[in-house]
Amino acid sequence: MRLRTLPLSVAGVLLGILLAVADWKVDPWTAVLIVLTTVCLQILSNLSNELGDVLRGTDTADRQGPQYGLNGGEMTVADMKKLIGLFVVLCMVSGAAMTWRAFGTLLDMTAILVLLLGAAAIAGAMKYTLGHNPYGYRAKGDFYVFLFFGLVAVMGAYFVCTRGLGLHWKLLLPASGVGFFSVGVLNVNNIRDMKTDAANRVTVAIKLGARKARIYQTVLIGLGWACMAAYCLLCWPSWWHWIWVITLPLYLIHLKGIWTREDRALDPMLPLLVMSTFALCLLMGIGFCAYLF
Repeated sequence: MRLRTLPLSVAGVLLGILLAVADWKVDPWTAVLIVLTTVCLQILSNLSNELGDVLRGTDTADRQGPQYGLNGGEMTVADMKKLIGLFVVLCMVSGAAMTWRAFGTLLDMTAILVLLLGAAAIAGAMKYTLGHNPYGYRAKGDFYVFLFFGLVAVMGAYFVCTRGLGLHWKLLLPASGVGFFSVGVLNVNNIRDMKTDAANRVTVAIKLGARKARIYQTVLIGLGWACMAAYCLLCWPSWWHWIWVITLPLYLIHLKGIWTREDRALDPMLPLLVMSTFALCLLMGIGFCAYLF
């Protein structure tokens, strides 16, 4: 299930929930169901990713990242397909419960919109490496990660928490910030795996080459920080809004590792960026809610 990636998916929705708490009265059970649905979607994505890579011969014994259940031999393809089916059902049940709790129905237009977005998220989670034409093999993963882990995660969570009443354009900034950091996590993975991916997979890192992929990583981190800072400048009232800045050393350590490490030695930079982004989102959300305590 690649549990070390789960804080990244939770980071965006957690920030959206906390920003909603700062502006509105949020139902706690709705927030819990948002997080649960997000975790189920992330696990579904991870399982589908592993199955797709193994079926296409991308993950081999030369893989630079950690070995998981299927490519490590502990599971069969049939086992993985059953597990994927289970998590599709869990995503549907959890998403429907979240929608019902937030809107009191599954039948009005707003609830239907949320359900359709959920269906798109399930499809997006599975199509990264599965199917006849997976977007993860055509260098389109960065766009979809930005969309679902950034814009949909932050703004979607805020939308559901406020029952569709409080969404505003400024949220594009923190949502984009989380999106840039999330693309950075994918890019680290792709830089690490360039040698094994090159045979049958096209990623942005492979298109750019090793040096430019590292420049791209630096730009992604810079854009993420710029978006977060711009949002705080637009919502200036409290210095507490800036508490997330204390995570800066973690991002600097990450970038140093990106420029000084190769292949398997890059792997620790992935969870470092995941946890740095989670910490930033949590602290930023707490900072905006500080007046409540």
